Amino acid sequence: MTDEPLRDLTYPWGRTTAPAGASPLEVAPGVHWARFPMPGSLDHINLWLLEDGEGWTIVDTCLDLPASRELWEQLFAGFMGARPVTQVICTHLHPDHVGLAGWLCERFGSELLMTRDEFLTCKTLLASVGKTVPKSALGFYRAAGYSQRELEDLERRFAGFGAAVHPLPDRYRRLVAGEELCIGDNRWQVVVGNGHSPEHACLYCPALKLLISGDQVLPNITSNVSVLPLEPHANPLRDWLDSCRRLRQTLPSDLLVLPAHEFPFRGLELRLTQLIDSHESDLRSLWDFLDTPKRVVDCFPVLFKREVHGSQKGMATGEALAHLNYLADMKQLNRITDDEGVHWYSR
Repeated sequence: MTDEPLRDLTYPWGRTTAPAGASPLEVAPGVHWARFPMPGSLDHINLWLLEDGEGWTIVDTCLDLPASRELWEQLFAGFMGARPVTQVICTHLHPDHVGLAGWLCERFGSELLMTRDEFLTCKTLLASVGKTVPKSALGFYRAAGYSQRELEDLERRFAGFGAAVHPLPDRYRRLVAGEELCIGDNRWQVVVGNGHSPEHACLYCPALKLLISGDQVLPNITSNVSVLPLEPHANPLRDWLDSCRRLRQTLPSDLLVLPAHEFPFRGLELRLTQLIDSHESDLRSLWDFLDTPKRVVDCFPVLFKREVHGSQKGMATGEALAHLNYLADMKQLNRITDDEGVHWYSR
């Protein structure tokens, strides 16, 4: 942070009006913004339709829901002019981004483009659909301080990850950081971030001064950065902060940012600074809080400043652990395990 007051972000299309799903808005030559509704508190996703010669490249796909498929069918028959989808790019593995990727690829014989870590991790998670909760996952949440009733509820909700994801293709084209994709008349550079997901792909077009940022940079909300049962000792917050600093250093500050949620904006450098500062402030507050031993679930009020309940608790647990693992890797915390298998953290 500098001593000068930071300028606010600017929103070329405002913060109240977005395109209806079947009527996209052109934000740059050949780049169109569609918004699909979703259930839940995060009630929409922005998708990007890129004109690609005689066809289209789609960036992100929405959840696999009947209403989402219907919106796509309306787009195919109307706005997209019955031109084929030549390729589907998924910025990362989360269901609102990959949910209909397999369906779109099947329908058009399209190629799926993802980074390797995103594709393979998604395949691994989808393989758990319909199975019982692994003992290691129950142990993970028990260690965080979950009650027996909460663990039983978790068992009922397990495998929700794949409930709205059509099976992915058995092959894909790997996206690699730094490579260029030719889409229509433009070249797009793959820019990779980490922390929110393993190997999140953003797309940067120097000629159009655009960044399709997915969930890596959002204008108002902060992307979830979580430790998962699959990798309990991970330090995704370090990866996230390193990514934010790298993007701030390497990308131009005057880009129009096209995020997966909320509204297109300008002010990338400012937003990355805000994200870094916010997490660093949370780390300081958490360290102060741990003057006596605390469980993961005890840390929620410090980090979220609101009551956490229901399905939010899983994400809150992962995010709290991300901050705790960061401090532990910095040798700033002790962790002990009691006779019930619960972890207690202190300075």
